This record gives sequence, C-alpha cells and structure tokens, in this order.
Amino acid sequence: MQHENRPAPDKIEITPELTIPKLFYQQATRYGDNKVAMREKEFGIWRPISWKDYLQNVKYITLGLISLGLEEGDKVSMIGDNRPEGLWAEMAALCARGIGVWLFQDCLIDEVRYIIDHSDTRFIFGEGQEEVDKAISIFDECPKLQKIIWDDPKGMRNYHQDYLISLKEVEQLGRELEKEKPHLFEELVNKGHGDEVALLFYTSGTTALPKGALLSHNNMLTMGQHLMTVDPCLPTDDYVSYLPFAWIGEQMMSISCGLQIGYTLNFPEGPETAQENIREIGPHVMFAPPRMYEQMTRTVQVKYLDASWIKRKFYEFSTWIGYKVADLKFAKKPVPWYLKLLEWIAQISVQKKLKDHLGLSRVRNAYTGGAAMGPDHFRFFHALGVNLKQIYGQTEVAGISVVHRSGDIKFDTVGSPIPGTEVKISEDGEILTRSSSVFLGYYKNPEATEKTLKDGWLYSGDRGFIDDDGHLVVFDRTKDVFTLRDGKPFAPQYLETRLKFSPYVKDSWVIGDKKDYITAVLCIDYAVVGKWADENKLNYTSYQELSQMPEVYDLVEKQIRQANKDLPDVAKVVKFTNLYKELDADDDELTRTRKLRRAFVEKRYEEIIEALYSERDSVHIDTKIKYEDGRQVHIKTDMQIRKVVD
Repeated sequence: MQHENRPAPDKIEITPELTIPKLFYQQATRYGDNKVAMREKEFGIWRPISWKDYLQNVKYITLGLISLGLEEGDKVSMIGDNRPEGLWAEMAALCARGIGVWLFQDCLIDEVRYIIDHSDTRFIFGEGQEEVDKAISIFDECPKLQKIIWDDPKGMRNYHQDYLISLKEVEQLGRELEKEKPHLFEELVNKGHGDEVALLFYTSGTTALPKGALLSHNNMLTMGQHLMTVDPCLPTDDYVSYLPFAWIGEQMMSISCGLQIGYTLNFPEGPETAQENIREIGPHVMFAPPRMYEQMTRTVQVKYLDASWIKRKFYEFSTWIGYKVADLKFAKKPVPWYLKLLEWIAQISVQKKLKDHLGLSRVRNAYTGGAAMGPDHFRFFHALGVNLKQIYGQTEVAGISVVHRSGDIKFDTVGSPIPGTEVKISEDGEILTRSSSVFLGYYKNPEATEKTLKDGWLYSGDRGFIDDDGHLVVFDRTKDVFTLRDGKPFAPQYLETRLKFSPYVKDSWVIGDKKDYITAVLCIDYAVVGKWADENKLNYTSYQELSQMPEVYDLVEKQIRQANKDLPDVAKVVKFTNLYKELDADDDELTRTRKLRRAFVEKRYEEIIEALYSERDSVHIDTKIKYEDGRQVHIKTDMQIRKVVD
C-alpha cells in the first residue's frame, strides 16, 4: 500500500536557534491527540501512543530530572532495548538542558564503567533488573553518578539502595514541580541554540577505547533534512525502531528524520521478535547494517534449500528474471517488454510472498550502512525488487554524508553526497567531508579532535576515490588495506563480504597483508550447517566438533571456490581454517555493530595465522572461552588447515 498521492509534510525550517526539544514541542502540539507518534507491541498487542501522550511523558520526566538536581550540561545515560520509555528519557534529558548518552544494551561491565565514568554521567536510565545490576556494580567507581532510574519492575522488589528511583517516581516528582512552576517546561524547551551539544556518542572503537563524539542539535537536524531532501518520507509512513539507540543510524531515523517528518515509530516486543514484528508493520522506510540484510538473505537461502522441487524451480526462475532486470537497471539500459512481463509473473508468483515474509512488502527505500556490504547481497535484494541503497557516513557526521539515488545505483559504490555536503579525496587517498553535520569534536580528547578536524574538514580514516559518475567508492579503513604480493592494494572487506554470501558462512576474516598468498579464517553458521549435517546423517555434539568435521570443510571449501571466481590469482583464498567458535563482540573480536577488530584478532589468534603460513595441516588450540553468564570453559581442539583446490 503506497501513499504517493498524500500531501508531503510541511518543510521544517532549520534556523540556527532550532533545537531538538523545540522541534519536538512544535510537532507534539501540532499533532496532539490526532496522530499516533509511536506504537509498542506488548503482550501480543500493538499499543498506540499519541503525540499528546509522548509530550506528557517527556514533560514529567524532564521536570522530575530537574527536581532530582539535573543542571544544564549534565550527562544523562540510557541503557536498554528499544522502547518508548528510552526515547522519552532521551528527549527529557535534552528538554532539561542536559546531554544524552546511549549505551549498547549488551555492553559488558567494563564498557559500561568506562562510558559512564568518562562521560561524567550523573543520571542513568536502566530498563530493568539486568541494566540496574550493571549500573549498581559500577556505581562506586563512577564518582559523578548520583541516581539510577529504572522502569521495568520485574525482579526489582528487593532492591533498596537510596540512589535507586523508579521512572514512575521521577514522573511524580515532575507533576509536583509542575504545580509549583507551571511554565517551567516551556521555558526550558525555549532556551537553547542549535550549536549546543545535544548528544554524546561513543564510537565503536575498532582499534582502541571508544571516543566520545559531541553532536549538536544542528548537526542532527541538518543531516536529517538533507537525507529527506533526497528521499522524502511522509507523515503517514511507518518506521520500525529495533536497532540500538546507541548506534547513530537508529538516532538518524528516529530523531533526525522522524521528528521532522512526524512518521510513526514502531517498537518490537523484544529483540528476538523484531523480524516478526517488522513483517506485521510492513515499514515504508528501513535502515539496517549489512548483518541484518545478510541474515535475511540467509533466511531465504535456507528456505530454498528446504523447499520442494517445484518451489525451488519457481524460485530459480523468478531469481533469474530478477537478476536480469536488476542488471539492466544498474547499467541504465531499458528493460524490454517481454522481460517486464516475466518480471510481473515472477513478482506475483514468488517475490511478493518473499518480500512480505521479510517485512519488505511496503518499503520504498531500504538503506544499509555502518560496514561494507558485498555486491552479491546488494544484487540479491534488487533482484527481489527491493530498492536497497548503500549509505556512507559515520558518527562524526551525525550518521550520513553520501547515499545512492533511486535509478542511479552502482553496487560497488556508496552513491553521491547528500545536499549541503562536500566530499573530496586527500592526496594520500583519504575521504574528507565538510558539511553542517560535522561534529563539534571528541569529549576530553583534544589530540584526536585535532587529528580528525582540520579547517572544517572531517578526516574519516577511510580510503576511497570518486569515480567518473561522481560516485564515492569506499575502499576500506586506511589501516586495514592490504598490499598484495604484486604490490597492489586490496580491501579484505570485499572478499569477506563475498564469503559471507554463502548461507553456511556467518563470519569471515581474511589475512594476507604483505604475505605470499591470501588465507581466511571462517565461522560457520551453526544453525544452517547443523541442519545440513542432520540431513546428511552426520553426528556432532557442539559447534567446535561440527566446525572441524572433514565434510564441513568440503562444504566450506566449495563456498570459497565460488567466492574466488573472477578474482585475480593474487587475491584468491589459498588456505583456510574453520574457527572452533563464533567471533563475538563480548570477546572484543567484533565491535557492537559487528565490525571486525582486525588488530585484536590478529594478536589473539597469531598461532592460527602462523600455521596458515607454514607447511602444517593443523593447529592445536588450548584456550578458555568465557560465556555471558561468567562461566569459563576450557577448550582443547585441533583446527584443520585446508588448501583450496581450484
């Protein structure tokens, strides 16, 4: 169901005085009780929350924070799943003239301690018992922290610390303060300027401790306006908010764009039901990191493997048509009438059902960013008829600076700069950006700020070039680019994403900088490979055992040969091994957005690298694995080293 004929939203004028709270107040009073601002699924029912309710909740939390002693410029942290209360807390922190700081909900204690202490947080909102426990455990080590505010009462009965307070109590304090000072909330909202700090974002830190990027109201709002100029959304649109608020991409869609357009935010029942809830809502706009689209691709591939012969044939036919049409569109060539007819047949027989199953039936624009996406995944979605676009940006530009345009999509580029943004390449190939969305600097880190911000230009640390069509091609992080044995540069990410196009491969790590040949360490997808093993009557008891079976090595080698196709000999994977465990953010091997911490894994698994570049056919592992609940397991195993035979 499309809304192309509906009126476009009134254009918001972004003046130097406009702040996020002022825009929020303006939209909430405009829509009032007449429009749903957000929905949350609870106990199987979608619960609507009007703009009036949104405003009331934010108002009382704001005044409650003032009652608790929040002062201008104080940091307020939030940790928990995507829920309306999290967004109310963030908006209340900004309305109270504070600065919002989000933490990933799966942060470990050390990460929580570092961010709360480094940011000088005074108040932390924790969703429930798990988040409160984390905050309590670091309370004494964070001298500025004064109050822990909790929302979900489950399991909280026996907590009596005097620094704990429930969200309901905070709202009650707000109601009492409103009786004393009925105009205080409006006065607070009307203060402020667009150049003031709104949010403090901690970057994922692929090499070192996370850095705190300071973003102003103007940074956030101008970026949202520029993106909406390229791909306008409508007030009648639905958006599903399920990615962590600690990730700039989610803030970009929920706050920067969401507030300006006034579309409805939908919150899933829980992280594990997100995919199902997306299907129920059928959003009009979607933004996700590549791992989400990779997971969707894997879902379709696994369904194909399980399907009956006739269903497989229908799928193969529709995919063949889809790829043909997509490739013609990529090449900007006309699609002949007979292919259009076949595309329509493919659409009604297979693709419509598949898109509906993935929750993409109403999507006008789907975006991906935050890491590299392989061309195979990109072509897959376009063959399905999904208008997937690559974006390029980073926390330091409030989310986005470059995006594909509809009808001008090249899967090996990230598109062209959004309005109001200049992009150029430095002499040594680094991507530089200048716009009104470039951040103010790093908190308590003038050296890093000086290195990153020069004469108004943001130095990204990424290597790339601008092609003849004005599209930006991102090569890789400068520090990650390989030099192959023939002296040419090579981006390992490119090969890693190709390897992950296989449903059997969940993660891949490619090695080969200044080496004689390329090698890879792969992590199998336990569920998919496990199902394959069951069908082939192979017995196994654990991930470790399954990953080292010769039959699984044969299966993975086949996937590598597929990825090696069309690559020059120097860039092909020559040897590989299957890791005995999955790569994990809790083990510091990946960032919270699942980007590989290359320097860390190289150090951690140096004996594996050594074996891959020796004559050995196995490597002995004797190590400990730590689980989320604190349990440690001693692992002894032999990992096979396999040479890829072309």
